[in-house]
Amino acid sequence: MTLLRWLAESDDERPGAVRVDDGAVSWVELRRRASAVADELRGVDRVAVEATATLGTVVAVVGALTAGAAVVPVPPDAGPMEREHILRDSGAAALLVPAGGPQPVEGAGPPVVPVDPTRGSDTVHPEPDPAGTALILYTSGTTGAPKGAVISRGAVAACLDGLADAWSWTPDDLLVHGLPLFHVHGLVLGVLGPLRLGSRLHHVGRPRPDRYAAAAGSVYFGVPTVWSRIAADPDAARALRPARLLVSGSAALPAAVFADLATLTGHRVVERYGMTETLITVSARADGPRRPGTVGVPLPGVRTRVVDEHGAALPADGAAMGELQVCGSTLFDGYLNRPDADAATRTPDGWFRTGDVATVDPDGWHRIVGRAATDLIKSGGYRIGAGEVEDALLAHPGVQEAAVVGIPHPDLGQQVTAYVVGDGVDGPELIDFVARQLSAHKRPREVRFVDALPRNALGKVQKTRLTAD
Repeated sequence: MTLLRWLAESDDERPGAVRVDDGAVSWVELRRRASAVADELRGVDRVAVEATATLGTVVAVVGALTAGAAVVPVPPDAGPMEREHILRDSGAAALLVPAGGPQPVEGAGPPVVPVDPTRGSDTVHPEPDPAGTALILYTSGTTGAPKGAVISRGAVAACLDGLADAWSWTPDDLLVHGLPLFHVHGLVLGVLGPLRLGSRLHHVGRPRPDRYAAAAGSVYFGVPTVWSRIAADPDAARALRPARLLVSGSAALPAAVFADLATLTGHRVVERYGMTETLITVSARADGPRRPGTVGVPLPGVRTRVVDEHGAALPADGAAMGELQVCGSTLFDGYLNRPDADAATRTPDGWFRTGDVATVDPDGWHRIVGRAATDLIKSGGYRIGAGEVEDALLAHPGVQEAAVVGIPHPDLGQQVTAYVVGDGVDGPELIDFVARQLSAHKRPREVRFVDALPRNALGKVQKTRLTAD
């Protein structure tokens, strides 16, 4: 099984198959440039890559995979402590840096190797074992240093093939996105996907609405922050009408943004679910319905279940909330050097504990409530999903952003507390507004107004930072 099947087999020399910002190459030229990198990496087990949004990063990643080395993407904006931890913990033998990009400061880490993205080679490298490691992706956990998730070549291939089935993803497509190249969304789906499945790729650099509008793609990837900005730019949104598919992931897409995009673009956005350790496991399909606030059904080869705090299976009735667990061919092989963390995330019968709370409808559609640690609030004997309260708040015209958390309370156990970015509205009004839409016990007991919600690079709200003070 060839991981990057299309790239390995294509004889297409037409320019522009892969475009990153202002650099572009044909399939044949990308293969030759990657082969030159692979020539330099013979016998190397692991390499880190400075994962800037450049063509050089694509060449470096593909070159390392061609050589059979495990790729360790390093976020270019990582702070000194995070960077040093990733390089040391991964055991990377070298740090590949795209030539012409920002050069890291030499330190105690592995040797820095500039990658010349114009150099080519015709060496034919044997295809590595599908069970071998393709990527070591570092997760930003809520506590402790990031953990390296070890992901096999076979898991990447299984994920991409499942998405090809779900999204009718073919060589006729042009994929457009502007996502970071050090996460599953931007790197695995957004780069390795086209190289396996044959669609052309246009990475627009910074994911601005005008750049998405000008790209004339058939499939677009974005995170909710990107889609909300496009929805706020009607001209850019209307330019996406000729597309075939708009896909959102990495965080929940607000229902209001879903509705605005449907009106402006004519597309109901495909939402999907996954995480670093599982890759993408659940998605709406191109040939099926798309329901706001839901993430679809399991991909081929993936099984899911929802369990209570004792591990007992919950009914698929659309109401029972519990932890989502996953089993299948897309799962990672474990955390690098962390058998303790592996044990904590695996059930005795081999399922992965996602830590996410979900419900499943009778027809198999999944709704992600949020993280068990922050989004399942136990208040006064009730189990309350933070996402439902957030959606209710966002329906108020004076609310731009909302995040709901459980704050310790001496009587209730946890108090439903809302952090809101708003204008012309006060706390009592919002509390009453939610109480009229949902059960009274789900209303916020307190509303705290903030200038902005803390988010990570993918637009996910970092709720632990809200409550840190």
